Amino acid sequence: MARLKVESLTKQFGLQKAVDDVSFEAKDGEFVVLLGPSGSGKSTVLRMIAGLESPSSGSIYVDDVPVNGLSPRERDMAMVFQNYALYPHMRIFDNIALPLQVRRLDDAEITKRVNATAELLQISRLLEKKPSEISGGEQQRVALARAVVRNPKVFLFDEPLSNLDAKLRVMARGFLKRLQKELKVTTVYVTHDQAEAMTMADRIAVLSSGKLVQMAGPTEIYNEPIDLFVAGFVGSPPMNLLEGRLVEEDGGTQFAAGPIRWTVEPKGKQAAEVVLGVRPEDIVVTDTAGPGTFEATIYVAEPLGSVQFLTLDAQGVKLLAQVGPSYEAVLNREVHCGFSPRKTYLFDKESGRRLA
Repeated sequence: MARLKVESLTKQFGLQKAVDDVSFEAKDGEFVVLLGPSGSGKSTVLRMIAGLESPSSGSIYVDDVPVNGLSPRERDMAMVFQNYALYPHMRIFDNIALPLQVRRLDDAEITKRVNATAELLQISRLLEKKPSEISGGEQQRVALARAVVRNPKVFLFDEPLSNLDAKLRVMARGFLKRLQKELKVTTVYVTHDQAEAMTMADRIAVLSSGKLVQMAGPTEIYNEPIDLFVAGFVGSPPMNLLEGRLVEEDGGTQFAAGPIRWTVEPKGKQAAEVVLGVRPEDIVVTDTAGPGTFEATIYVAEPLGSVQFLTLDAQGVKLLAQVGPSYEAVLNREVHCGFSPRKTYLFDKESGRRLA
């Protein structure tokens, strides 16, 4: 096992900073996910860790030893790419064995390690085939086997599941998480898919425009977003973000947007223009009015089997709410809505920082 540390990492292309002063640490055996949209700099960070890109500034350490000046081969890291990068003319056995052949291990040791790795990943039956003769999910396991067989200090994954269909992706991410925990190899995994990040990571590093915005465990990232970007990016479906104002009413501070009034307790200096965040599962939809409720109409209903999602229209303010599968959703019907106590978030509209 190894500890990976990235310190003030920056990568500049001309006048554009693709990565801007990023620092984080992956502990021994930890599964760290770099999460962000396209262009956030996550893959560039991974390539610099691997040695495929040179940083403009900053340092990379493995067990407190700087590796900036080392070639990719000397860093003892194994990388799995999005397209798997298998050699089509070679047997699966030879694709997996290639890193060991490059190290000039003897044939008996190579055969032993390839067979053991293939058995671990349940692909022994594929060893005599070629990549064109196996499925996408099997190719993904072969690429993983080629990384595992090296017994590296660090695993690096660059969106390795993005070419799989939805069902295979769910199966593959569970298999990959279990495998990483069994091998106890420090792992950095890049994805734009927050479902992958939430289900696989020990900790998530959220990146935006080349900057590290927040790093924490999945539960904290979901429940305690540091700003508007994290709040809106993490969650499926995403958090409702309602623009409004803070007003003094009924002896307290309330958020106001159209017919919506909600008592809040902002911290620090109050901003007049704010954004209220509330997740779909924390919107309560009823047929009767109550304290703190507001009227809305059902604009769209989307049944998904175990749940339904309702798009609600409150005098032009649109919200997405989650209700049970048996809820009778009739389009244009008037309903009453409220928010679950202590399940809302308040953000400064200008800076994006969280106020409460």
